[in-house]
Amino acid sequence: MKAMIFAAGLGTRLKPFTEHHPKALLPLAGKPLLQWQLDMLWGAGIREIVVNVHHYAEQVEAYLRTHERDEGRVVISDERNGLLDTGGGLRKAMRAYGDGDETPWLVCNVDILSNIRVEALLSAHRAEDIGTVVVSRRQTQRYLLLDEAQRLRGWTHMGTGEVRPAGARAALESCSRLAFSGMQVVSPRMLGYMDEVAEERGEKFSLIDLYLHVCAHHSEEVIRGYVPEGYRMMDVGKIEQLREAEAFAEDLRSTRERPAKDPR
Repeated sequence: MKAMIFAAGLGTRLKPFTEHHPKALLPLAGKPLLQWQLDMLWGAGIREIVVNVHHYAEQVEAYLRTHERDEGRVVISDERNGLLDTGGGLRKAMRAYGDGDETPWLVCNVDILSNIRVEALLSAHRAEDIGTVVVSRRQTQRYLLLDEAQRLRGWTHMGTGEVRPAGARAALESCSRLAFSGMQVVSPRMLGYMDEVAEERGEKFSLIDLYLHVCAHHSEEVIRGYVPEGYRMMDVGKIEQLREAEAFAEDLRSTRERPAKDPR
């Protein structure tokens, strides 16, 4: 199985750190955000990982060179010429490293820490589904709309009243509203639909744009939500949250899968 870590973002809310460093290397509880994600994926037995880079890309590359592991392969998806957002970034990585196989990809954001059990997520993903997205019941302005079978039917913004796709307004009454948590399992079958979105929007688009395109135009495909048991997460997105994030990371150290041992 392959995994991708989105690590290319500018991290503007994490200034002044990101004025001189990529957010992926922000240290928390003794190791950078990127290493927290690598340890999570290696701990789940995933050995092929793609990391996209843009902002201070050379620092991420240098870090990965000095933290190589014998049992794992980490490769770079270079977005120095322009950020592609999550959907466009995954499309580029899948085209470069997909190898034409049918193995799903586990995809996560570098700046979201959680206590998720990756093995449980992978077990929850159904081979016939085109995607499984991790969701939670936390309060936010933006929600995914999921039916009784946890199938994605749409998206809404509570502040503006926007509903997407256009035909999903009826789902507001019948569906549960759950928050997207920045992690998903994606089938390689999704690549064809990524190409459709790229033709319509250009190469830069989000995964939410992609998922709603599938809802609107390929209703035979199933994208299903997954609520992890006892789920706790934190988006490490603002500099003023770093003290809270440090405490969250310290707590994860004792509850997450044991980090893989340093081969040195």
